Amino acid sequence: MAQALEDERVIISRAQQGDQQAFYQLYQQYHRKVYAICWRMLADKDSAEDVCQEVFVQLWQKIANFRGESKFSTWLHSVTNNIVLGHLRRHKNWLQRIFSLEDQTMADIAVEMPDSVGLTELDKHIARLPERARLVFVLFAVEGYRHEEIANMLGMAVGTSKAQYHRARNLLMEWIEI
Repeated sequence: MAQALEDERVIISRAQQGDQQAFYQLYQQYHRKVYAICWRMLADKDSAEDVCQEVFVQLWQKIANFRGESKFSTWLHSVTNNIVLGHLRRHKNWLQRIFSLEDQTMADIAVEMPDSVGLTELDKHIARLPERARLVFVLFAVEGYRHEEIANMLGMAVGTSKAQYHRARNLLMEWIEI
């Protein structure tokens, strides 16, 4: 385990110096995890692919900013979350605000599911959640952010973050019992 961490540090250092092969190694190691985060938060295959690609473009441009004060995977998750949230802010129009994902049927969602990622049944249910509840649920339950951090990221009150989490949790429990 310690050797793997040391190897990763060497790869990161090489990538920070512009080594494309080292960066490709990081891409190979983290691509599926980044895509899974994007898909869970966006619940749309095309958007998740686009944002995942954007994450790695940004990573190539900003990998020098990684100072090693946390694990690389933690830093990359934070970068991914910020890019996903920025994508949501940029691509939101009035029609999408009126017609949310909660109006889609499970069949519609299943068609959009990428076979290559092997998303679980829970992921399918998470995709059905209303957008705000889904974002809070993923950030809190999957990514481990605190409600204070989520509220700050999403521009909502801490109580609203907690309420959205409980809404998501209750919906998931209801759907899983079916």
